[in-house]
Amino acid sequence: MVTHLPQPQSAQPQSADAAIHALIAEELGVKAWQVKAAVELLDAGSTVPFIARYRKEVTGTLDDTQLRELEERLRYLRDLEDRRRTVLEAIAAQGKLTPELEAAVVGADTKSRLEDIYLPFKSKRRTKAQIAREAGLEPLADALLANPQLEPEREAAKYLNAEHSIDDASAALAGARSILVERVSQDPDLAETLRERLWTQGRMVSRVKKGQELEGHKFKDYFEFSQVPSGMPGHRVLALLRGENDGVLELDLAEAEPADDDALAAARGRYENAVATCLGVAERGRPADSWLVQTAQIAWRSRILDRLSNDLRGRMFAQAEDEAVRVFAANLRDVLLAAPAGNRATLGLDPGLRTGVKVAVVDGTGKVVTTDTVYPHAPVKKWDEALVTLERLARQHGVELVAIGNGTASRETDKLAVQLIKSLAASGGPTLQKLVVSEAGASVYSASALAAAELPGMDVSLRGAVSIARRLQDPLAELVKIEPKSIGVGQYQHDVTAAKLDRSLDAVVEDCVNAVGVDVNTASPALLARVAGVGPLLSENIVAYRNENGPFAKRADLKKVPRLGAKAFEQCAGFLRITGGAEPLDASSVHPEAYSVARKIVAAARGAAVSSLDPQAFVDGTFGLPTVRDIMSELEKPGRDPRPAFAAATFSEGIEKISDLKPGMILEGTVTNVAAFGAFVDVGVHQDGLVHVSALANRFVSDPREIVKSGQVVRVKVLEADPERKRISLTLRLDDEPGTEGGSGSRGGGRDRGERGGDRRQGERSQRGPAQQAGQGASGRNAAPAKGSPAKAAQGKAAPKAPVNTAMAEALRRAGLGK
Repeated sequence: MVTHLPQPQSAQPQSADAAIHALIAEELGVKAWQVKAAVELLDAGSTVPFIARYRKEVTGTLDDTQLRELEERLRYLRDLEDRRRTVLEAIAAQGKLTPELEAAVVGADTKSRLEDIYLPFKSKRRTKAQIAREAGLEPLADALLANPQLEPEREAAKYLNAEHSIDDASAALAGARSILVERVSQDPDLAETLRERLWTQGRMVSRVKKGQELEGHKFKDYFEFSQVPSGMPGHRVLALLRGENDGVLELDLAEAEPADDDALAAARGRYENAVATCLGVAERGRPADSWLVQTAQIAWRSRILDRLSNDLRGRMFAQAEDEAVRVFAANLRDVLLAAPAGNRATLGLDPGLRTGVKVAVVDGTGKVVTTDTVYPHAPVKKWDEALVTLERLARQHGVELVAIGNGTASRETDKLAVQLIKSLAASGGPTLQKLVVSEAGASVYSASALAAAELPGMDVSLRGAVSIARRLQDPLAELVKIEPKSIGVGQYQHDVTAAKLDRSLDAVVEDCVNAVGVDVNTASPALLARVAGVGPLLSENIVAYRNENGPFAKRADLKKVPRLGAKAFEQCAGFLRITGGAEPLDASSVHPEAYSVARKIVAAARGAAVSSLDPQAFVDGTFGLPTVRDIMSELEKPGRDPRPAFAAATFSEGIEKISDLKPGMILEGTVTNVAAFGAFVDVGVHQDGLVHVSALANRFVSDPREIVKSGQVVRVKVLEADPERKRISLTLRLDDEPGTEGGSGSRGGGRDRGERGGDRRQGERSQRGPAQQAGQGASGRNAAPAKGSPAKAAQGKAAPKAPVNTAMAEALRRAGLGK
């Protein structure tokens, strides 16, 4: 039941939770009461899709993107609070928790600041400073610091201690220096100040290791490189770290540009002066001044710089990781929400040479009707026999679509499909449409327990052909069976924290599945498991109940599924569809709790357009205006699918390998991956080309996804093709000239071509990225979307209409719901 959450009328003393809510609200640009309401729903077990769709009044219409950001930030801040309590307890246990120190701990707003404060109190191995304190040298350090008029050697002679091996003045001074170095290096305010200065003014420097010039050639751009840490793109940070991990590069953090000796010396002096100021020392000609200033210099060079370097490397990685995860998640969303070809019989071809082309025919529901293997290519070369087999299968099963995997022998198999289509057309057979689709992750699925359960007794190699056919029919329904990391649209995915990436990608999959909705009577367990509130166990129970009792007649029957209780039903019911059942509204996105409102709206419409009604008239104490508007929108256009209309790229005949590409060629292709530095496009030559971010539009582009999205069909011009290095440079600006400034091959070619992640098929699989078939996304100015692509809308033409679930729409119309 939806209830309105009143906004707080008066300010109360802020608890830790209230402070967290206020901070998140400020960061998201929303009200604190909205965050509090969302947190309460999340803590009570509600899912993000459910909250975003069915609890809009409660949260003030926070959308799924805001809720995901809120959820991630909440996790960080709660971890920070847990760590804060641990730190306070640890310091208190040592008897050192003063009111000032407690206030500093409570006021720490980041984990790094909290650890700066806690550093002096951490349990650690015995340091040189600790050993010096045990030898009684701390008074010497304090004396020289308090009175630089003292002569260090003479003063140190008073602290000789044979028991602790302090046999001369130099040993005593060394111990005193260790104490001062440790003391100043643990000052949290100094660390924070110098950390920020290094972040904005320092240089991350990389050099090639001796003897690694040839082996590490892919990191050539970083052999002599430096850049300000704060301005470094995430993909570059990850490239540097990978180069270091591969033993090719040496990384260092410098105070200034290392090539400029004068600037570097001046910058280093400023940092050392800051340390000296913190210690309260300066060179004024007093006996101890030189020793104290040198102590500050040693503290900077031997302790503080190293520590801050590690801190900033962690910070750089964290930001780069966030960017990589964001890019991967955005690309994954585009791929999952790619346009479905629909319920049409499909012939799936998984290309291969020596092992043959694996063949699978699936009917309009995705059910496998037959499989085979043909050997049209070398070394067997049974071309005609393969053609006869495929023609027979197409006729026998009413095939409408041919899905060709994009691996090794893809273009050769594409030629076979072309001849098949011509042969059928000439003999009055069915009209076929062929498309090259991604086979990324197909090998992962084929060998999985899920595939074994779905396709028992089928050879593993043939399961790949089934997956290729099904992902053309409905990419979302098929790709949810594959681990998101294996779908092949990531950027340095193997270099980021696995748990963080998995959490983000799982959220994307969940959001996509619930945005589209799921037919509970046909969905696989893998698809059902992604529905809000369901999960793997309940999905298996739903399928088992369906198999035993037949199709669900109404949503309410879901309550009969073992272990599917009231909470789970509340979360999942609105996202599960039942077409042709006893209750027409069960085929819609209207939640069962709101059926009464939907019926009132239908009754008030009396056959007229729902849009003619005033939504405010149906608002009551339970359902607010956002929910009523959603219901009216669903009733007005039942069966809507949020995914774009189906479109596909047509590869140019005769363009099959990189050597076939010539500068100036204009080709049609499919965007396979979007990274921070540009977009990769499949033009049908087994190697994706790169459209550098500078070649996406005739304007500055901060985020390539402003211009293109994974799966979008575009027209590109070839700037440069390098078969030896397997690099292709492309541009979306069709007026660019190869080799000219702004359209140069080196600029568009992209040094970051190797900076892609993703699954790569084993054996006879190319290194090219996935080729999705959908045309979607917006085009920037002067970008060149292909004919028929939704991106044409950006150039003044209407975009194709969104696909519609016709069965659901018809069921609702018969019940008088919708036009």
